[in-house]
Amino acid sequence: MQKATETGGNRTGMQTSPADAAKMLKEAKGAKPTPGDDSGIIELRTAYIEDSGPVGSVPPPASAKGAVKAGAKALTGKFAGVFIDRLGERLAFERAGTRLYQAMITKCKAAGDGEGKQYVKELEHFCDEELSHFRLVGECIEQLGGDPTAQTPSADVAGMEGAGLMQVVTDPMTSVTQSLHAILVAELADNAAWDELIALAKEMGQDDMASRFTEAQQREREHLDKVRAWHQEATLSESRLMKA
Repeated sequence: MQKATETGGNRTGMQTSPADAAKMLKEAKGAKPTPGDDSGIIELRTAYIEDSGPVGSVPPPASAKGAVKAGAKALTGKFAGVFIDRLGERLAFERAGTRLYQAMITKCKAAGDGEGKQYVKELEHFCDEELSHFRLVGECIEQLGGDPTAQTPSADVAGMEGAGLMQVVTDPMTSVTQSLHAILVAELADNAAWDELIALAKEMGQDDMASRFTEAQQREREHLDKVRAWHQEATLSESRLMKA
């Protein structure tokens, strides 16, 4: 695997052909700009926004029995809908996180010259923890009488957000360092979302859930600290190799 920081045949910059660059700039200066501005696209986007509906809706409790067990406070009112929605988001994100780590493990094992292989054991451990957090959130949704297979609005958005990160890691051309950066972005978002979910659980009077979520967040903080350190060290290692 070629490192992305290696000097190669990159010809995207204008300075690769100074004569052509000068000619292009000369022509650009003599060109007359087309009349208009970005007001047209702004107007179109505004119209779409005003005419659109929401991404989705929060599903009602899957069973009356579950609703009774969860208590009225947990399943009534707009705030309860926010809680269920964020639980769905966490479920989707932890599922995506598990798959992201699986892809990262493959990237590290396939990398040449031993690059990334030192991370595999801990990555596998983190992957298992992501899966356990997915199961934890699913259990909590069921405790509230909800359906963990239903996709809430925030879960839908989380899926779209995670798609870009997955594309980075699964791209055969990206390096281990670049893929670690995608994992780092995911862990930063993950930790912030757990903060929010813990606060919501406490507000809803779900102290047991808040406690379990806090334990999960502690594991996620370990993931974040480790991945941040890996990415920094990998970046510095590439820099040292370039100097050699």
